[in-house]
Amino acid sequence: MSLNLTPNFLLVSEYTILTVLIIVVIFFALLLILGIRKSYKLKKENERLDKISKEIARKESEEYKDFTSGHMYQ
Repeated sequence: MSLNLTPNFLLVSEYTILTVLIIVVIFFALLLILGIRKSYKLKKENERLDKISKEIARKESEEYKDFTSGHMYQ
């Protein structure tokens, strides 16, 4: 009679372990998906900021205009 209880006990333990493992896999898969999404957003933001930085550098590298020639203390 105790032989019949042992397989049922092991069967419940296997289902419990399987359930816990499924929950852990789902949790880490969700973290992985969120990390990939965040990485994609950061890459897009970096490209946008790089474009802005290049535009600012281009504006600064344009011809320098000397505004001191009309200064009244020369």
